[in-house]
Parts: sequence; C-alpha cells; structure tokens
Amino acid sequence: MPGYEVFGEEERRALNELFDANGGVLFAHGFDALRKGVYKVREFEAAAARTFAVAHAQAVSSGSAALRVALAALGIGPGDEVIIPAFTFVATAEAVIQSGATLVVVDVDDTLNMAPDALEAAVTPATRAVIPVHMLGAPADMDAVGRIARRQGLRVIEDAAQAVGASYHGRYVGTIGDVGCFSFDAGKVIITGEGGMVVTNDRDTFTRARAYHDHGHEYSTTVGRGEEGAIGEGFNYRMTELQGAIGVVQLAKLDAIVKAQRANKAKLTALIGELGIRGRRLTDEAGELGDAIVMFFDDRETTARFLAGLKREGLGTKNVPDAMRWHFAKHWAHMFEKYGWYRSSYRTQWQRSADLLECAIALPVMVKMDDARIAAIGDKLRRICREAL
Repeated sequence: MPGYEVFGEEERRALNELFDANGGVLFAHGFDALRKGVYKVREFEAAAARTFAVAHAQAVSSGSAALRVALAALGIGPGDEVIIPAFTFVATAEAVIQSGATLVVVDVDDTLNMAPDALEAAVTPATRAVIPVHMLGAPADMDAVGRIARRQGLRVIEDAAQAVGASYHGRYVGTIGDVGCFSFDAGKVIITGEGGMVVTNDRDTFTRARAYHDHGHEYSTTVGRGEEGAIGEGFNYRMTELQGAIGVVQLAKLDAIVKAQRANKAKLTALIGELGIRGRRLTDEAGELGDAIVMFFDDRETTARFLAGLKREGLGTKNVPDAMRWHFAKHWAHMFEKYGWYRSSYRTQWQRSADLLECAIALPVMVKMDDARIAAIGDKLRRICREAL
C-alpha cells in the first residue's frame, strides 16, 4: 500500500500553506475569524465525495474509527449480531465489540474474502449487519453479499481500508453497500498519517455519522458551534486540518498510484504464471487494486520452504504470513476469552480459512518498481521454486 512512496514536496507545501493561510488553525471546525475561509478537512471530504461518486463523505481520525462511526450511524448496538470474515485486520472486530453488538465470524473462500455460503449460514433473527472486507486490495463478492443482505434484511458496511481505489464492476468499493469505510494510515494506498473516511449516499446515515464522530453535534446553520445542540451521543473521532491538507494532495495522486500498481502487478503475475504457482481467485480482475500477489501452495510444508526461500533472497511478504496475528481470527484469543464468543473453539473454528491462509503467501506490489527490479524479483522467485517446489 504505497501512499508513502509518493509522499513528498506537494504534501510539504500543503502543510506550509495551511500555516501561511490561517496562522495554523488545526481544528476542523470553528475559529472562523482566524482561519480566513480555509477548511482543509471539509475540502478533503468534498474531494472524496467527487472522486468516489458518493453523496456524502465524513472524514474521521482513523479507519478503525470509520467502522465504529458507521456502526453507530446505522444504529447497531447491544442485542444485534454483526457478521465479519475470519481474515481481516483486527479493527473490524474491535469496532463491533465497541458498538456493544455480538461478533459473528465466518470463513473466507479462495478469494480470501468472505465466503457467501458461510455468510448465509451464519444469519440468525438477531443479525443486523454484515461487514464484507476487501482484503489485500481485491473486491469481495458484493453481488452475492448484496443478494443475501437484501433477502435477510441486513445492512452492509464495506470495510475498504485496504482497497481505496479498487472497484467492483465499475463502482468503487466502499460505495456499494449502505456505508463504506476507508483508511488513510501510514501504510495505506493514500495516507494522512492516521485518518479515515465514512462514505454513504443516504442523508440520514450521514447526519448520524457526522454527529457521532463529533460528540453528537447537530451542525447547526443558525447558531455557533458552542450554542448548538446534539442529535445523540457521540465521541471524538475528528480529523485534524493537518491530515485534511495532506489528504487533499494524496487523493489527487490516487489514479496514478493505482495505474502504476496494476501495471507492475501484471508484470509480476506473468512471472508467477510461468512458475506454475496458483494465484488468488478474483471477483473482478480489472477492478483489483493490484498492491499484492497471493500465491497458494499445496501444503503447509511447501509453504514454509517457499517462505524460507523468500527470506534468504531478501523478499518480504504482505500480511500473509508476516502479520497473521493481527489479521486472522484464530489468533484473537484476547477477545474471545474476554467476551465468551468461540472461547472453546477459536483455535479450530475456521479450518476452511486456515487451510487457505496457512498455505498462502502474499507478495507486496509497489508503485516505484522499475522493470529491472521486477526482473530481479523474477530471478529470485525462480531460484526459490527450484529449491522449494
């Protein structure tokens, strides 16, 4: 996820201009007399709404906050069940826990995204929402998820934290369900250091999200911020003007980032194909972000040999397997033992997912990969294949 690769003078100028224009008002709201009309968070929100073709965009302090705000905006809370995939960053689960809802975790399939059959089997009368996650830049099967959600009366919250800029049959991921959640942390497609975004086409959902992210503020147009009322409870998940200024610049680079990644991934994928390594099934090959190549092996022993070869050759991996502690529910004992969900079964509960994830390796794809670097990676992979396969 390469936003940091293209982080440079444009972002530096944006920060300097923020201080030059308004003396350094870094709070997103108020201080109207000092800031001279400069509202960078609002500018970022407006640019995001245009870019992703949605009616409303609410900037927040992180992708994790975006998920929590989205759940609140949809009224999800105690007594409700929320279904998430077993392969996702732990924040997806944490947001459900923070909402007070019951966490339901289901298997992924060979897309490494939520398996539609597992989703349908998990629905109960208490299920209120499903959170499909577009993992490693590849869209989940939103057609299947949407059909199940409509049939069962579920709300759909898309976790697009790892897939900003990816699309599914012509629509940006994050804009297909009821609410979409983006992340802009230091390792994402575009970055603001920390930061996130909630997007939706529903005005009422947006109004509740905006209020919840800012202590319940109603955002009155007739009285000052200190005098306005609240439309409900909330918390502080606000984005700062520093993040907003950087976000405006990074968002303008999104198309170029995605174009470069996809081109580089195509070259690397051709190399993988020559080696006879099985790749990930994609629901929309043209819409995939292109920042990772997933390779599947026949068994765990072969996977371990290949991984050892990568380490010898100085090639890193991307979340699989280097960060599985944070991305696979099997390892979340601290949550399950505290709240009682899957307490006696979390080590073996998602065997279908484990059989895929524990026989998989993901290679990162970067923006600034020239042909020489790609060729060098290909040479290293050929050596590893001769030894490991």
